[in-house]
Order: sequence, then structure tokens, then C-alpha cells
Amino acid sequence: MGTGGPSPSGELLRVHFIDVGQGDSILIESPNKHYMLIDGGTKSAGKEVVEYLRDQEIRKLDYVVATHPDADHIGGLIPVLNSISIKKFIDSGKVHTSETYEEMLTLIQSKNIPFEVAHRNDNFLLDDNIKISVLHADEEAIDNNEASIVLKVVYDEVSFLLTADAGVEVEKKMMESMDVRATILKAGHHGSNTSSSLPFVQAVKPEATILSYGQDNTYGHPHYEVIQNLQHVGSKMYGTAESGTIVVATDGKQYEVLANEWTGIGGRSSIAPPERKASKVKSKRESSIIIESVELEDEVVAITNNGEQAISMNGWQLLSVEGNQLFNFPDISIAAGDTLYITSGPHAKEGKDYIKWTGRQVWLNDGDTAQLINPKGEVVNEH
Repeated sequence: MGTGGPSPSGELLRVHFIDVGQGDSILIESPNKHYMLIDGGTKSAGKEVVEYLRDQEIRKLDYVVATHPDADHIGGLIPVLNSISIKKFIDSGKVHTSETYEEMLTLIQSKNIPFEVAHRNDNFLLDDNIKISVLHADEEAIDNNEASIVLKVVYDEVSFLLTADAGVEVEKKMMESMDVRATILKAGHHGSNTSSSLPFVQAVKPEATILSYGQDNTYGHPHYEVIQNLQHVGSKMYGTAESGTIVVATDGKQYEVLANEWTGIGGRSSIAPPERKASKVKSKRESSIIIESVELEDEVVAITNNGEQAISMNGWQLLSVEGNQLFNFPDISIAAGDTLYITSGPHAKEGKDYIKWTGRQVWLNDGDTAQLINPKGEVVNEH
């Protein structure tokens, strides 16, 4: 059991990092029994979130926050919206065309729940002595993760920094203009190395860090570099994959983490140095169709047929691992020796050898992996 000193006494703020697998869901419980729910994990995890709220005898939420429109954050809010009374809904304002996001907005409207978009420097008072501030929000961000609402919760001398999926560029912006110091850090993006840079964790100086991720997830979260950064600043670590739901209780002076410290179980890439770039390409089955290149900033993926005959791409898929976004190839063939370019983003090309996936940004510029999946569901190439 982790602790920041003697067990706290008196009026307690409790922050529940709910185990939703590979996703985020955080419940803030004030001493006077006011509640804020931040994200709800995937839609399949929503039932567990509702059950957890009911186990805590919660019938009404003062605030629900959707930090950004990724399905592993907002999907579980749909069962919550259908089950729990909500006084106000706070959204990133980042528009998304997914069915999950549209269903969420429809429910909010049909239930007449007051809705507002978060802006930097907004403040919410959960109790008179519990201050919650918005350190970042950007409804104009091209990337969903960069739109993340970042919240800082302050109760007297103890504070929490909840970073959703904010990446290193957002971290830089916050460091330049905000006080990011916090007692407890919720590591960004489930412990991905696209977040929690060394300069950022050095600025935060967390005594304890919560890693919210799924057991043996396909992304290898939490990443080795992040663990190194947290160890460098002497932060204790706790993971939902190992401990399940983690509760931090504080009276504003001391705090107690109701979980065992993280050991690395369930984080395959976090307990050994990352592979060299040359060994990243892995194949579960030999294929003459390969990912020739991935231009993250230009949003162009080159798919080449190195075989001696044309291959139909019907049933094939291209996956953005970090963004968990999937492209289904149309019923076309790639001739032997030819290359097909899959484009996305605001400057996506189409025509001739170019196929436009979407006008939205897909690939995370700070680092993303592309996987090529054959009609049998096998990953045949990775770049």
C-alpha cells in the first residue's frame, strides 16, 4: 500500500482511478459528497463504471467530463448517461464523426443535460475547498489527443494532475504558462512515450503516478521510456492493470494510495529496453504486400507489392496503432512492383495511385505504428 505519510484523517477527498482496461475513467469524490466523473473507458466498460458508481451509492453526478472524443474515453459514458443523473456535461469541443461520439451528443441533448465546452483557465468548485482548473483544452486541435482536457485538482497541500491523452507538445505548452506541479500525476495516454516526457515529469515532480492501461495491451503500454522518466524523478508508480481500481484518499495534508506499487506485470515493453528500429518489423506470416513507408506529418502511407503478380486488397486493413483507427481497403488490386498511397489529413490526395482515407488527421506525429492486416486478420507487416 502506497502512502504519502501517515494515513489521512478528517474530511477526505477521494480520487478513484477506475479499472476500465485499456482506457481512462476517473471519479472525484469530494468530502461533502459531490462527484465529478472524467471519462468512462470503452463502451463495453461502461457497465462496470455504472456498477462501480452504484456500489459507491452515487445517484447523481455534478459533472461529467469527456476529455476528448476517442472511444476508449467516451464510449463508457453512454451507459452512464443512460443510468445516472447528471447536472452538467463538460466536453472538449473537438468534433468527431464517430457513431460513439454522435450517440453521446444525442443522449446529452435528449436528456436536456446542460452542456459546455471547456476552455483553458476554466475553474470548477466541487466543494468550497476543492478547486479544479483546466490547464489545457483545444477544440481546434487537429489530433484528438491534442484536444485533451487536462485538469488540475487542488485540495489544500495535495494536488492531482489528470492529463488524459495529452502529448508532449501539449506538455510543452502547459509548462510554459501553467503551474504543472502536482502531488499525484495520472500519466498521459496510458503510459505511452508520446506523453510524460522527462522535462514534463521533472516540472510536475509527482510523488506518485497512476498508470491507467489494460493488461498485456497491444500497444506495450506503459512504455519503457516513461517508466525510466518516472524513476528518474523518484515517483512511485501504481497501475490499474495490476491493482484494479486505485483509490487515492487525502485530507489535504497527507494522502494514501490504496494499491500496491507497480511491478511491471502487464506492461511487456516497460520492463526491458525498446527494440532497435531495425527489428521493429515483425511478420506473423510472409507477405509480398508491405508497408514501404509511413510519413506521419504528411499523413501518407506507402503500400508496395514486392511480389511477381497482382494482389487484390479486398478485405485487407491498415491500422494506426496509437490512434486505434482502422482503414478498410476498397476492392482494388496492386500490380506487381507497384505502390499504393493511403492519404489522410486536411491535405489528403486522391486519384491515380492515391486513396484518400479521411480528411481528419490519423497518424500521431510524435510517434505511431502502422500495421497491415490481411483478410484472415493476421498482422503481416508493421512499420
